[in-house]
Amino acid sequence: MAEHNGGDTVVLDLRKLSTWTDFFIVTSATSSTHLRGLARWAEDYLGPLGYSPLRRPRLAEDEQWCLLDFGDFVVHIMAAEAREFYELEKLWFGAEATKVDAPEPPAAARPDR
Repeated sequence: MAEHNGGDTVVLDLRKLSTWTDFFIVTSATSSTHLRGLARWAEDYLGPLGYSPLRRPRLAEDEQWCLLDFGDFVVHIMAAEAREFYELEKLWFGAEATKVDAPEPPAAARPDR
């Protein structure tokens, strides 16, 4: 997610806290268009790996939150306002949280300054 500009991507390890899923992957989208694009990318990326969501959400034009349940893990793609309001990281305060940063571009791809 981070490499596709999902903001502040965090993986919450819920294995000790939940019986129905092992991980939450939470990321922020900059707009509803970006949110829908990230959701499509997640499905396209994970499909060949053998994962498909248990249910395909229908996303409205002004969607603020997309939940993709893959069974072992759940992907939450949220508008910044929705993420601040629902505070999933605080709701699951007992979960170990790992921040996922976008990979650094290769040195040859970085612009000279």
